[in-house]
Amino acid sequence: MISFIKKSLKKTTEAIKHIAPQKKEKITKEDLEDILLEADVTYETVEEIILYLPAGEWVKRDDLKRVLLSYFLEIKNNPKNDIKPFVELILGVNGAGKTTTIAKLANFYKKSGKKVMLGASDTFRAAAVEQLKKWAQKLDIPVIATKQGHDPSAVAYDTIKSAIAKGYDNVLIDTAGRLHNQTNLSNEIKKIVRICNKAKEGAPHQKILILDGTQGNSAINQAKAFKEIVGIDAIIITKLDGTAKGGALFSIASELKLPILYIGMGEKENDLVKFDPNEFVDGLLDSFFTNGQDG
Repeated sequence: MISFIKKSLKKTTEAIKHIAPQKKEKITKEDLEDILLEADVTYETVEEIILYLPAGEWVKRDDLKRVLLSYFLEIKNNPKNDIKPFVELILGVNGAGKTTTIAKLANFYKKSGKKVMLGASDTFRAAAVEQLKKWAQKLDIPVIATKQGHDPSAVAYDTIKSAIAKGYDNVLIDTAGRLHNQTNLSNEIKKIVRICNKAKEGAPHQKILILDGTQGNSAINQAKAFKEIVGIDAIIITKLDGTAKGGALFSIASELKLPILYIGMGEKENDLVKFDPNEFVDGLLDSFFTNGQDG
């Protein structure tokens, strides 16, 4: 059975097969460069990868795997999960799949035996509140919501206070999709962060940015701006199955130095999986190296 992560890489591996139609035990560095660029790894990252490989013209699978894995394994994510409620603020631009990802995360936590509460702080867009309410009803998870146009910070505050009073384990707070150059929305998110801390000291305990996988490397500048505005702790990649730009994850990890927590694809509540660097790297390497060969 094909794994979730390998399924999400299907278009990327198909694109690679146009460059490398035959699997080999070892490949030249020139061919590797073409393959990585085709998968939307930035030129700078490709040069860096090749620099860290052993000297010589030929590249073996094990050597390449070691270098590719280093992009993810050097980045640690150690949130203090013993905090209760553990508050996560979900950020991203419109269309990245933010609200659906919140539902998937909530379902993931609930299946782990956690009591989860949602906060609908995207009061900028009425459809977002309704979408989150529908998910909450489907998953049988409580949601704190208000009308369109109300203060999103107040919703965040009320959600956290309610979760504290009722002994909930996790709080997921939705926010309005925004571009980094929208000053009013940037100021709003800073306010939400301040108010979360007033509701519970240290909250939000994790600020997660949702990145649309189909954006490839163009998502890096967007992410850098969010990181500068409010600070980002981790990333979730969505829609990776809809693009041949899977290699962008190496550049994203390299540039942002942020952990990738989950990969999302599809619209169902179970369509979310923890990001496994080994599985991801093997999924790519399987498309142009003979399986399990070390050269």
